[in-house]
This record gives sequence, C-alpha cells and structure tokens, in this order.
Amino acid sequence: MNRKKKLNQILTKKAKRAQSKKAFESGGCNKHRYISKAERAKMEAEEAAQNETEQPASE
Repeated sequence: MNRKKKLNQILTKKAKRAQSKKAFESGGCNKHRYISKAERAKMEAEEAAQNETEQPASE
C-alpha cells in the first residue's frame, strides 16, 4: 500500500509541475517577468525621450 501511495504521489507531483510549466509558457499564468529597477528606469527614460520627440512635431 505504501509503495502504491508513494508512486501515486510522485506521478501526481510530476503531472502538476508539467501542467504548471505548460500554463506559464502559454501565458495562462498571471505572473509577469521580473523587471529590475535599472531596467524600469531605462524604459522610463526611453519613453520620456520618445514623448519629447513627438511633442514638438505636433505643435
């Protein structure tokens, strides 16, 4: 009985992990990729520069 239970636990754990990995890769998971503080600052600077170049053209 214990051997069957242990095998069942291992297989269910493996299946759960595979399902979770599959859901994460397909975008079904709500987790987002971590963006470091430096990357966020860089993205904000690029966005600000892009906004500056667009503003004078519209005026």
